[in-house]
Amino acid sequence: MPGVIQFGPIVLPVSVIFMLVAMAVATFIGKRVGRRADVDIEAILFQTLVVGVVVARLWFVLHFSAGYQASPLAILDIRDGGWRPMSGFVAAWLFALARQFNKPALRKPLLAAVCAATAIWGGGLFALSRPDPEQKLPALTLSSLQGASVSLAQFVGKPTVVNIWETWCPPCVREMPVLHAAQALNPAVNFVFINQGESAQRVSGWLAARNLPLGNVLLDSRGQALETFNQRGLPTTLFFDAKGRLISVRTGELSAATLAEKLETIDSPKPHSP
Repeated sequence: MPGVIQFGPIVLPVSVIFMLVAMAVATFIGKRVGRRADVDIEAILFQTLVVGVVVARLWFVLHFSAGYQASPLAILDIRDGGWRPMSGFVAAWLFALARQFNKPALRKPLLAAVCAATAIWGGGLFALSRPDPEQKLPALTLSSLQGASVSLAQFVGKPTVVNIWETWCPPCVREMPVLHAAQALNPAVNFVFINQGESAQRVSGWLAARNLPLGNVLLDSRGQALETFNQRGLPTTLFFDAKGRLISVRTGELSAATLAEKLETIDSPKPHSP
């Protein structure tokens, strides 16, 4: 399942859409059940959401705190997608259970609403966390900055990170120093940078001006990569294990912390069914 849905020039993460739908359904169910008991739980539902989101973010930050040491304010930048959803769900449920403990009238509407939200949002996140196990590094052949032909299939044998980007894309620009540092620090991992539709001169000049001597920069002059990987939006980063199997996908900007999390998944991948 693609991680984003595109409406013209607007690209929305599917995880956010699942969250909005979950909250809408939870509010509807909570109000409907609460009306019978003459209680209004809308404010409590909002508080439950806030507790879940804050705990999910803080738990991630604590686990990958090293990624935020250079810029602590980056903790507030949730665009990097750093969350621990299970921790958030547990915190939200504990908060909801505590709120209804001494108020029996809240029990049915609140628990019905939280159950609905958990089923929709949790089910959506579970679906997103399971990329197609059949998708592997394809035999897509692109050009290097020096004009040589390079097949992506040649990177099978080591964990591989494929970043699809353009020089005019603001989040691509912001995350590139993070990816450059990770490439230098992780020689056991292939980092491949597929530029979309720009010339070798343009890309080389852009990288030189920013002192980013990247390895494995490839040119996708016909924009084949996003279609091949069934992805939309830039930047998109795909993470493959050493056997070339797709483990996870991130559409949007990576921080040092979220990149570290993704690298863990390909360094110690979960077993796949044969």
